[in-house]
Amino acid sequence: MLPDNYAGPTAVLKDSADMLSMSKADMYYAANINAVDVDNVRFATRRASEGRGALMLLQKVERRIPATPVKVEIVARTAYAMPIMAMTGTVYQVKGKVEFTPERDKSYVVRGKLGPSYSAVWIEEEAGGTMVGEKIEVNGSAELGFLDK
Repeated sequence: MLPDNYAGPTAVLKDSADMLSMSKADMYYAANINAVDVDNVRFATRRASEGRGALMLLQKVERRIPATPVKVEIVARTAYAMPIMAMTGTVYQVKGKVEFTPERDKSYVVRGKLGPSYSAVWIEEEAGGTMVGEKIEVNGSAELGFLDK
């Protein structure tokens, strides 16, 4: 995320997940930062789980970000170990952009909640749990249709 020659202050932004079974998790992650796509828990877990059948190997993903104003696209999404499981299972998703100014040397975590009647994703300080920026919420169903999975 940071240019090789960046020497300014930094913070850390971490993804998170709730493992629901050996093959299913609700994942909360940064998709892009300042309009630049970034690796995240969804894609790192997909790579690590390839060829392992229904076993999901959940990965931890974090990245250094500048301690300057940032715009982050965050996503909360249900993920499965195998694509066919997603096609036949329920997938919830909510996403949106959040703007905030990270503080130098602090860690932040993308958190969320996914469910049949309410879903949300937000960023919070890791140490105290204080939310930064806005919470992206869907009141009602955030279930994806068959062709959106």
